[in-house]
Amino acid sequence: MIRVAAVGDIHLGVDSAGLLRPAFETLGDHADVLLLAGDLTRHGTREEGRVVAAEVAGLPVPVVAVLGNHDYHSDQEKAVTEELRATGVQVLEGDGVLLDLGGTRVGIAGTKGFGGGFAGRSGSDFGEPEMKAFVRYTRGCAAALGRALSELQEAGAALRIALTHYSPVPDTLAGEPPEIFPFLGSYLLAEAIDAEGADLAVHGHAHLGTEHGMTGDGVPVRNVAMPVIDRAFAVYHLGNHLHARR
Repeated sequence: MIRVAAVGDIHLGVDSAGLLRPAFETLGDHADVLLLAGDLTRHGTREEGRVVAAEVAGLPVPVVAVLGNHDYHSDQEKAVTEELRATGVQVLEGDGVLLDLGGTRVGIAGTKGFGGGFAGRSGSDFGEPEMKAFVRYTRGCAAALGRALSELQEAGAALRIALTHYSPVPDTLAGEPPEIFPFLGSYLLAEAIDAEGADLAVHGHAHLGTEHGMTGDGVPVRNVAMPVIDRAFAVYHLGNHLHARR
């Protein structure tokens, strides 16, 4: 049984140093890996990225992250990524990482993802160049996520996790205004997850959403935005079955 800790939307600023460190230092007692589901900073600056990096540096478990829309806001997403990677965080975007967790090979595929909506109420790559670019960007994120999941299976991963910022399903958006669902996720991410297979999908972004959901093919989906889980991290036990331990 693998214990997966996860949180997103921590939105740390330059005045947030030490805010989450005490909780994160207990991870060795609770989890085998920490997943960060994007929106790690408030405005996506290098200085804020450095604060996040310090919060997770030298933890007793490996840390894997994707960025979120806030982390792109200042056009310094590369700098934020550099700060995180300098402390050993695996930052994913359209790729994956294979970890040995207590003798179990666990693959994590990650992408920020993007919006577009869900089956029956979604955008399409038709019409104006701006709309086509919007949907094609999401399609590209989903395709990269699918490739990463496939490659992890080929590499011998016993368990696979899809890590995104935007949601792959509408289930975990329940509580958000329906009018903004197209800006919170896309069914294309779920299609990629179902096509290649995964044991768990984790995302953030939807602060007013719901923790539990599922893809059409039955992959458990968890919204780990901090305002949703209301704690420093949630822990999920991944093996023959999945459940959350509070």
